[in-house]
Amino acid sequence: MYLSICTGVYGDFSFAETLDKVKAHGLDYVEVCVGGWGPNPHGLASELIKDDAKLEEFKNELAKRDMHISALNCSGNPLCPGEIGKKHSDTAYDTVTLAGKLGVKTVVMMSGLPAACPTDQTPNWITSTQSLPCDKPYLIEAYRYQWEDVAIPWWKEFVKHCDANGVRIAIEEFPGQLVYNVSTFKKLRAAVGETVGINLDPSHLMAFGADPIASARALKGMIYYVHGKDARIERGLSDIDGIIDNSCVEDIETRTWNYVAVGCGHDLKWWKEFFSVLSMGGYKGVVALEMEDLTMSVEAGVTTSIEALEATISK
Repeated sequence: MYLSICTGVYGDFSFAETLDKVKAHGLDYVEVCVGGWGPNPHGLASELIKDDAKLEEFKNELAKRDMHISALNCSGNPLCPGEIGKKHSDTAYDTVTLAGKLGVKTVVMMSGLPAACPTDQTPNWITSTQSLPCDKPYLIEAYRYQWEDVAIPWWKEFVKHCDANGVRIAIEEFPGQLVYNVSTFKKLRAAVGETVGINLDPSHLMAFGADPIASARALKGMIYYVHGKDARIERGLSDIDGIIDNSCVEDIETRTWNYVAVGCGHDLKWWKEFFSVLSMGGYKGVVALEMEDLTMSVEAGVTTSIEALEATISK
């Protein structure tokens, strides 16, 4: 396995400055954000595929530092109704087109989350149960609509574009998306095929009480990418309120769980076992750092995480 960094970590810097920072940490790979949730200061896929000069400049910045792209990232919600969904759907198609031009084989993105019915304009994350209310369990139809009428048709069509460009998709199992755990990922993959694999991000599974090591075993052969990211269930607070927390991520002191630098949620023994199990299952690819610890500075979080990952990944 080898390390990469998601460029979103350095969103306040230019692309050249970001590459220099990554290189200074001794790393030669980057996962470049080019669409989806904004902003994307290092270049949008929609611009790079239309402007040959910009694309050459983008490639030259990498080449002169002998650096490489581990994946392109366009995480967002392409299944959202209205303008947001169209924007994120368009950027997903553009990102795959760009990946094809660059020879990048993997695009990281999210499944998307539809509304609950054709007339609704707000995505609806159904997480408790479909069986209420007892006299008319309307969420059964909502869940069916989300999967059968929206998600699966969109993904089947999108996979054709991916196949035409020689690109595979690594879906991040993210809270608030239709695919947020192992079972929902397998449901989508069964419907649309093996062009779709998972970006196994352990932090999201940790935050909802799953064991990413067990998940890695269950996903053998389906893991196309891995994020090196940690989460911590906050003692005392989670004992009172549980781990479902929809407060703002900036409210770190009062949240029942937080994203933290690698090693600040789970110790190095845990991470060694995680990577050992990944390796045992045949995964030999990239581990990309996505640092979102708001308890420390970006650089402190990056340094802490790289030290922990360097000490634990299976090389």
